[in-house]
Amino acid sequence: MKGFKNFLMQGELIVIAVGLVVALAFSTLIKAFTDNIITPLVNAAGGGGAGGKGIGWTISAQRINLGAFIAAIVYFVILMAVVYFVIVVPYRAYMQRRGTSVFGTPPATKTCPACLSVGLPLAATRCKFCASELTE
Repeated sequence: MKGFKNFLMQGELIVIAVGLVVALAFSTLIKAFTDNIITPLVNAAGGGGAGGKGIGWTISAQRINLGAFIAAIVYFVILMAVVYFVIVVPYRAYMQRRGTSVFGTPPATKTCPACLSVGLPLAATRCKFCASELTE
């Protein structure tokens, strides 16, 4: 079980999982937009199709269903709130207890004046690439 826990708590795996959930929710939003707004407008311009009920309006017998699109927006917002409070917040707290900062502002760094390497910790006294002395 310890190995499985370590596998699940890898930083990259959690970031990828959150990204995948966001992408799936966003794809639902885009699909609703295209299915309920763009497609009826295109069909109305072509003169075919049938009307429907709900929030929206009918143009040339094609229904622009704003209710379904608003429902997709609400779904997206609720899903992102659940992902944030159920996955991101606990994971961030867990990683902070381990001494690692995730999903936040990266720590400040400095640049080596000799080799111009970036990303050196502020507390570093020597460059890890060229071993030159770093001044304040």
